[in-house]
Amino acid sequence: MGKMHRPRPSVCLFTSLERQRLNPYNSQRNSKTRFTMEEESVTEHRNGKEDSVNEEESMNEDESRVVDASDVQKDPAFYSDAAAYWDTIPATVNGMLGGLGHISASDISGSDAYLKSIFKMKNPPGHGRAVDCGAGIGRITKHLLQKHFGKVDLVEQCQNFIDKARESFKGSKKVTEFYCVGLQNFNPEPNTYDVIWCQWVLGHLTDTDLEDFFRRMAQGLKPNGVIVVKENVASSGEVEFDEVDSSVTRPESEILDIVERAELKVLKNTKQPNFPKGLYEVKMFCFKPKHSHT
Repeated sequence: MGKMHRPRPSVCLFTSLERQRLNPYNSQRNSKTRFTMEEESVTEHRNGKEDSVNEEESMNEDESRVVDASDVQKDPAFYSDAAAYWDTIPATVNGMLGGLGHISASDISGSDAYLKSIFKMKNPPGHGRAVDCGAGIGRITKHLLQKHFGKVDLVEQCQNFIDKARESFKGSKKVTEFYCVGLQNFNPEPNTYDVIWCQWVLGHLTDTDLEDFFRRMAQGLKPNGVIVVKENVASSGEVEFDEVDSSVTRPESEILDIVERAELKVLKNTKQPNFPKGLYEVKMFCFKPKHSHT
């Protein structure tokens, strides 16, 4: 990869794909926001500063590339480079969404409808406690999860984002637990959560760590609890690597293969509606363990 091999960070390696996947200057390879080669001006976030750049020029600068996922994920810098990247991003909604803060309302609306449909399933999850994985500054918790659950925990690797979230939820009786840890190291207590929400973040985990993560999350679910995943999916059918934020975008088939290996079953699989044209397709999945845990 042509990168220095750095030691894996002890804190969370992660940040939410609401930042990772929505970087306007990262093409389909990266963010959730993959733009087409149109003469559009986009906002580029680098080192916390905004620079208006021509999209075609931007895409030429940071081309996505299809890679051998196993090779990329063997590099220790896969995690450390991601942590270093997110340390440069401002703790704002626009920063979390890579300059595309205007899509937040559509995102939340789609997620709200999806979550309500989950509650209408046979043997639905309860409304007691949820966890926001890759929470960033708590955008999803603030506008979605705290409206549906009595308690919401936040998991985020970037200390700056966690500090901002603590400030935002100061005095809240619902949001009191903040874990600054990478998802590859997050290990909830058994029988804790009704819903585990993972959005735009799992591309920062290696395949092996993602499978292990799913297995640990399954143990952390209450009876009838579910894991919700909202992610970009690559239309190329191949894993795409973003060198800017050190993440991968997987095709849907690859995500579902990992889910199968983790012994989860798919309850729902829905496309996010009403996103601007030219972005990655975003899918919402609802999983639960194939076997109940005692």
